[in-house]
Amino acid sequence: MRGPWKPPRPCSLLLLLLLPTLQVRGTHPDCSIVLHFQKQEMECLERIRSERQTPAPSGQEGEGCPTEWDGVSCWPALPLGRSRAVACPDILDVFKRSEELIQRNCTEWGWSLPSPPYHRACQLETLSSNDTEAKACRFVTMKVLYTCGYSTSLAALLLAIGIFSCFRKLHCTRNSIHIHFFTSFILRGTAVFIKDSVLFSDESIDHCTMSTVTCKAAITFFQYSVLANFYWLLVEGLYLQMLLLLTFTCERSYTWGYILMGWGVPMVTVGVWVLTRLQYDNHGCWDDYSSLYWWVIKAPILLAIFVNFLIFLNVTRMLAQKIRCPDLSKTHKQQYMRLTKSTLLLIPLFGVHYVVFALFPKHVGTDARLYFELVLGSYQGFLVALLYCFLNGEVQAEIRRNWGKWQRSMESNVFNLATQDFTA
Repeated sequence: MRGPWKPPRPCSLLLLLLLPTLQVRGTHPDCSIVLHFQKQEMECLERIRSERQTPAPSGQEGEGCPTEWDGVSCWPALPLGRSRAVACPDILDVFKRSEELIQRNCTEWGWSLPSPPYHRACQLETLSSNDTEAKACRFVTMKVLYTCGYSTSLAALLLAIGIFSCFRKLHCTRNSIHIHFFTSFILRGTAVFIKDSVLFSDESIDHCTMSTVTCKAAITFFQYSVLANFYWLLVEGLYLQMLLLLTFTCERSYTWGYILMGWGVPMVTVGVWVLTRLQYDNHGCWDDYSSLYWWVIKAPILLAIFVNFLIFLNVTRMLAQKIRCPDLSKTHKQQYMRLTKSTLLLIPLFGVHYVVFALFPKHVGTDARLYFELVLGSYQGFLVALLYCFLNGEVQAEIRRNWGKWQRSMESNVFNLATQDFTA
């Protein structure tokens, strides 16, 4: 006589069911799958606790099978001698759509074994070994590319900050804003490396179920750096518009307002997000973008992108009007033409491409989205340093002037030494 069937541990059962899929997705599994089963398990366990607290009707104590979570499905309570059937989990890209049902009976020994077993009824989406190797290769290539991109950007941005800081003639409100903008890119690149080292350095740790203070702090720092990056992008747009609208205003009067917007708004937003997660959704590493509380971060980013897009349209209109003005001198027209070229080059920096991606669902164009946001996005810092510093005529002229001054100083020192040797 066999005893009641005991369900396996949820983690081991999930690994058996999802092992082919996890291998296809590379070293890091798709957390949405694990979180789906965790949510189902929590709801089922809550139902079990509720049933235990509710007293059973007189004469029915101990009869039937109580509600049970078997690691995949929740089986509601059932009277003795009855049976129940459930469908396979409805998860796209993991299980094939199947109309076959899994059945269990309530016997005097408890719940019976699932019939047919899960691994027969719920067939996994099969991929060939070539597809598996191709996906793994793409992920490895992508990581190498964005690591090179962020490293290049960090080096270029640090050099650009050094140039703006060293030369006194380059000290102005415009370049001060550029330095803050560069710093936000440096923080973003650093946050990516910290997040990767905390979450993905040890392949034996499942980052989907990890819930440590360190990983939450890494994700919080990453979200702050992303927000600061977008809001300093917004400050750049606001400053450009202010230059066109208020030609004779004092720039320094707005500097602290720019700093509060660029660093203060992201800090307040992330603070609200952290408190919300601690209070209502404190599980995992807070890196699940399917959470409803993700909108605390996403909404301010979309707002900054939308405002930047409007600023870009307005700046383009204002520049077109000023260039067509017949009373404008040739010097001013050339100045506005240079500003127009810079503005057109800054279209990707104004977040217009993020507006386009925001209109599509997450599952549409996943590979293209990943390459654009991870690989090309990692070189944004280098592009910013190139446009604002290395290709800046004012910066080039100041470097040439100081280089010439240094050469003349060296020639003078050599001449003085030669003269001293001759007279001695």
